[in-house]
Amino acid sequence: MVKKEIIERSPLRKLEEATHGGVGKGKLGVIASRRGIGKTACLVHIATDKLMRGKHVIHVSYSSRVDHIITWYEDIFKEISKKRNLEDAMEVHDELIKNRVIMNFNQKGFSVDHVIESVKAMMKNGQMDTDAVIVDGFDFTQATKEDVKAFSFFAKDSDIEIWFSDSYTDKETYTDKNGMPKNLTDVIDQIEVVLTLQNKDGKMILKLVKDHDKVVSEDLSIKLDEKSLLLSEA
Repeated sequence: MVKKEIIERSPLRKLEEATHGGVGKGKLGVIASRRGIGKTACLVHIATDKLMRGKHVIHVSYSSRVDHIITWYEDIFKEISKKRNLEDAMEVHDELIKNRVIMNFNQKGFSVDHVIESVKAMMKNGQMDTDAVIVDGFDFTQATKEDVKAFSFFAKDSDIEIWFSDSYTDKETYTDKNGMPKNLTDVIDQIEVVLTLQNKDGKMILKLVKDHDKVVSEDLSIKLDEKSLLLSEA
C-alpha cells in the first residue's frame, strides 16, 4: 500500500472529524489517563501520522530517559508498515527520522521558558518546518497557569500545534462529573482539545471530553490494540 492510502485510512482521521479538523495550529491538545496505559503510544501515533504526511515534529520528553520513546516510534512504524504492507518502507522510515527530533528535559531542573527557548532554537537551526510539538510526561500538578500560558503563546506565535500527556492516578478522584481531569481545571481555557484514554470492557478507548469551546462526553470509534498499542478503529 502506498503512503497516501495509509494516511487516508488512519483512525486519526476519525479524531480530526470529531474535533472539527483537529487541535489546529496555534492551539494545545491533551491526552489524559491513569499512568502507564498508553498515552505515550497515542502521542507517538499522532506524531507518526504527521511525519507520514511530510510534516516535521519535535518530541519533548520529560522522562529521565528517551530510549523508550525511540522504541515506540520504531515499533509503531513497524506495525503500520506491516499491517498496511507499506511500499518502500525503509525509504519512508528514513524520511520520517530526518523530520523528527527528540529533546529531553527535567521539569524540576528546567523552566518552561527555558524549554520553549530550546525548542525555538531547534526550529530555527534545523527544524524550520516544524508543524507540531509533542510534550510527553509534563506534570500539570507542578505547572503554573503562567507555564501553560507560555506554551499557548508559543503555539500561537510559532503557528504550531502542541500535544501534551496528562497523568492521574484514579478516575473517581481525579476527574469531574464530565470526565474532565481535575489536573487541568485551572488551565482549561488554554486548551482546545482534551481526550481521555479509558479502559472500557477490557479495551482502551479514546474519549473526547473537550472539543474547542464545548465540553462533551463522547466515546470515539478509536481504541488501542491490546498487543501493539497501535491506534485502531473500535
